[in-house]
Amino acid sequence: MSFLKCIEILKKYYPSFLLGIRTTLTVALTGTLAGFVIGLFVGGLKAIRPDKTAPKVVLIFKKILDILIRIYIEVFRGTPMMVQAVFIYYLVYTNIVRWDKMVAAVFVISINTGAYMAEIVRSGIQAVDPGQNEAARSLGMSSLQSMTDVILPQAIRNAFPAIGNELIVNIKDSSVLMIISITELMFQSNSIAGTTYRFTETYFVTAMIYLCLTGISSFILNAIEKRLNHSRTSLPQSVTDAASINIAREELP
Repeated sequence: MSFLKCIEILKKYYPSFLLGIRTTLTVALTGTLAGFVIGLFVGGLKAIRPDKTAPKVVLIFKKILDILIRIYIEVFRGTPMMVQAVFIYYLVYTNIVRWDKMVAAVFVISINTGAYMAEIVRSGIQAVDPGQNEAARSLGMSSLQSMTDVILPQAIRNAFPAIGNELIVNIKDSSVLMIISITELMFQSNSIAGTTYRFTETYFVTAMIYLCLTGISSFILNAIEKRLNHSRTSLPQSVTDAASINIAREELP
């Protein structure tokens, strides 16, 4: 492999590489953000436990909802993103609407990431001290209010490293979307390699670009994580006081 040839390829085809980088980052960032929203919603719904005194229809609905959520998570975590992309894109394209490939790519990454994010959010919720929920409920909050106002903010902070890792994974895994002809970085690299017949040098340049993208992303995410740790959002005073009272009650003989 010639490093001079690598530099020559980069200089000659940098517009194509830049187009691929732009598409890769657009798909990865948008898909991760949408996936986070999906995961937050699904993970929160999965973690909510209705009161035993709730109407029977509510308990039945929650049980059905849990089954549907479990199916969604297992399907999208248990199948490759490449297979999902091909199946979903052509299923919609041939039976519903001739949708844009970019929209299809973002949709696939979003629902795939949402399945992983749901489990990440769920684990973050489980890491929160159960006493926080009990304290919130003792103040008259409903299960939904307790989840959105007290539990989820702490759960997101606890799970932030795993949430950020999904962005890095999506930057790399977006390469499989070339299967539906998305002009991301890997698609452009294949075109350049086919034109120059310099496969080793072209893919070396591509690997270095991916390494730079993930390295910069890791640096930014680490900075955000440190900022979150240094400026922890405190709980409402009433919830903190109630939690202290509950702990004190538990310690009484």
